[in-house]
Amino acid sequence: MTSQLPQKKSLVPSTNSYKAVELEKKWQTHWKESNLYKTKEPKDKQRTFYALSMFPYPSGTLHMGHVRNYVITDVIARLHRMKGCAVLHPMGWDAFGLPAENAARERGVEADVWTNTNIDQMRTQLERLGLSIDWNKEIRTCHEDYYKWTQYIFLELLNAGLAYQKYATVNWDPIDKTVLANEQVDSNGRSWRSGAKVEKRKLKQWFLKITDFAEELLKDLEGLNGWPDNVKTMQENWIGKSVGAEIDFMINDPLIQKSIKVFTTRPDTIFGANYLVLSPEHPLVDQLIQKEYKDSFSQFRESLTTLSDQDRTSESKSKNGMYIGCDAINPISGKIIQIWVADYVLPTYATGAVMGVPAHDERDYKFAIKYSLPISYVIKDPNSKDVVERSAYTNQGILINSANFNNLNSEVAKIKIIEYGEKMGWARKKVSYKLRDWLISRQRYWGCPIPVIHCSNCGVVEVNKNSLPIRLVKPNKNNSIINTNDKNTICPKCHKLAKPETDTMDTFMCSSWYFLRYVDNNNLTKPFNYESIDRWLPVNQYVGGIEHAILHLLYSRFLVKALNSTGLVGIREPFSNLLTQGMVQGITFRNKVTNKYIPSNLVKDQLNPRDPDTDEELEILYEKMSKSKYNGVDPSEVINKYGADTARLFILFKAPPEKDLEWNESDVDGQYRFINRIWRLFSKSELMPTHQLHFISPLFIPSDLSPEDFKLRKVIHKTINEVTKDLEENSQFNTAISELMKLSNSIYEYKDKCSEAIINQSLSTMTLLLAPFAPHLAEELWNKLGGSGSIHDQSWPVYDPSALIEQEYKLMIQVNGKVRGYIMAETNDNEEQLKEKVLSTDIAKKWLKDKEPRRVIIIKGKIINIVI
Repeated sequence: MTSQLPQKKSLVPSTNSYKAVELEKKWQTHWKESNLYKTKEPKDKQRTFYALSMFPYPSGTLHMGHVRNYVITDVIARLHRMKGCAVLHPMGWDAFGLPAENAARERGVEADVWTNTNIDQMRTQLERLGLSIDWNKEIRTCHEDYYKWTQYIFLELLNAGLAYQKYATVNWDPIDKTVLANEQVDSNGRSWRSGAKVEKRKLKQWFLKITDFAEELLKDLEGLNGWPDNVKTMQENWIGKSVGAEIDFMINDPLIQKSIKVFTTRPDTIFGANYLVLSPEHPLVDQLIQKEYKDSFSQFRESLTTLSDQDRTSESKSKNGMYIGCDAINPISGKIIQIWVADYVLPTYATGAVMGVPAHDERDYKFAIKYSLPISYVIKDPNSKDVVERSAYTNQGILINSANFNNLNSEVAKIKIIEYGEKMGWARKKVSYKLRDWLISRQRYWGCPIPVIHCSNCGVVEVNKNSLPIRLVKPNKNNSIINTNDKNTICPKCHKLAKPETDTMDTFMCSSWYFLRYVDNNNLTKPFNYESIDRWLPVNQYVGGIEHAILHLLYSRFLVKALNSTGLVGIREPFSNLLTQGMVQGITFRNKVTNKYIPSNLVKDQLNPRDPDTDEELEILYEKMSKSKYNGVDPSEVINKYGADTARLFILFKAPPEKDLEWNESDVDGQYRFINRIWRLFSKSELMPTHQLHFISPLFIPSDLSPEDFKLRKVIHKTINEVTKDLEENSQFNTAISELMKLSNSIYEYKDKCSEAIINQSLSTMTLLLAPFAPHLAEELWNKLGGSGSIHDQSWPVYDPSALIEQEYKLMIQVNGKVRGYIMAETNDNEEQLKEKVLSTDIAKKWLKDKEPRRVIIIKGKIINIVI
């Protein structure tokens, strides 16, 4: 779809504009020197509010997605500070990981130097946005004073039986040469980082038992009322709860007294199970496969090493398998059925074995057709007389060809068949989950070292907590990783030579507890204080991208539950409210023929763009900002030209926070004009020469309000009410800013008609309401109003409902039930006053003709009816 390119307006601020960059630098310096945003411990019964943005990876440069995230959180933090809360608004850096390691290697520098340089650069850029961040709380996950406690938490999990090591078939990234968790492989079977096609390898790896908390993770989603429904659905699907039965199929070989356990959610279809399918990695396959099939099977299994789980289970991909020369017995029918292996059965889901019921499962049906396997229909459509034997019938129905269970509906049959199987000893109720344990081993240098050693005498031995941190081993001069297995250490148990663990932890381990450390980041004896966590958490408002719905958010929820189970924290969920902001999109030029992206500075005519090399027509699109699409906007350039407050207002006003935002410069210019319009009011160029600016509380009611005073005061309190609701109830920053624009328009409309007191009250209210959105401008305006201290320490304005009550209203005059005219009546008039006013009008006199009315009927606020 081609977008219409907006007309470009002048980006050069007028010479009469306020000096944004100079003003903002002044206040940023003042805030820093006065330590304005340092977190204050809550006083007795004072409410706390924890506002948090997902912390960034330090790439070295801020992009507009960062700006949107941090500005949204900042508005929320500033609002609650003004509402009287003790606010915690910290920032840190998700600093470990492959990108930094690879970037440092490419540049011939050490990863810590590269990372810390980038952090310093990004922090400077962040400070220019005027964020109310408490930098005293800053953490860097690559620093020893942080990863020491990541190691401590790992040891706590190890002692609780929630961490373990085993050989496993894992996802291997051939480009980054490291293992990936299942969640880090996309739907196309590629690495989420490098984009490489993921391979399968068998390695000894460390895991965390997230599956122990599967039911709790699923159930507790119901209580997360402040989370978007789509995020909860994504987590629910990833956990993948299935309720069914585990069924034993005996091997049809008297020399092998074993059974194959199969999990199914459709025990009602067991009479139609005509074959079993095992995962090629199933532990029984090598024991069961007959000699004549072994060579073919080795080739088949080898072909799977380049396939991801997504490849193997994809609906669009043909399913491949082979018979292994061994049979099993259907426990309910006694029928002898073949045992196959197939690529679509994964070793990590349920038991790694499924019963093939081709008549009632689409995948099984296609597999049976491909390999000419028998198909038996055992469920029929209750609304159809005949069974259609040309496709799989997958719905619930009525049992047929199922012996004593015929004519039962599927739901009843499930219960009856499981009960029968339990009685006979070959079935049991079972709940299964798609969720797998979290693989945290990574074969890289730039990550948190795993604090264990391997002793040939004692096995896996944890490092003494008093010896933490286990420090990173730096790369050699060629920037390649030193294999620390070549270096020995001493086992603390038997005091013999041992080898340290060389794997580091998945960086998500570092980012799954960082929000706990902020609360108590200077604690030298523990990762955090239990009471402090109880005081500040759960996080009241968490802001970040939807792409973290499964990885980061699920891991964080698990880790909090795991720490709760060990007694380290009292909370059970980390984040009460979650806001997932949309992407920032930029104008993009793309060749429709080659799909090549063209930098905008090479496009001569941007209204009729053409490829500078081929002269082919270009599409104009809005797409997510990225370097590869040449559509990014450097926040520093915008701030240098317009100031941070303009950038903040634009990014908040352009779209609701959960929607994608289309960046264009003309809209930025519009916000700059809005700021200048406010600025002119306070610089007196728009007010009476004698006007004296000073602060007047919105709740103050001057005596002798004129009708114009009343109207402007009504707008003031309507604005307070609407802005407060927009911010508190649904984070609709765009409509809140729209209300401020309406207030600005009303001030201009009434500035020459109202009293000085009401004009000052409107300007005072504008300044207070503007503070979360444009903090530098608001601070300057507060100063012009003669306010003491910082505006960001003032109270949020309170809405006065009485200000919205009209002083006058239009009263209809009827005579004998017919409308004869109207008068303006005052709201406070009682019935006698209304009667007196109406009877003295020319309308009443005309119809009464000096007579007394028989009756006067009054419906206050609407009608007065004179009965003659």
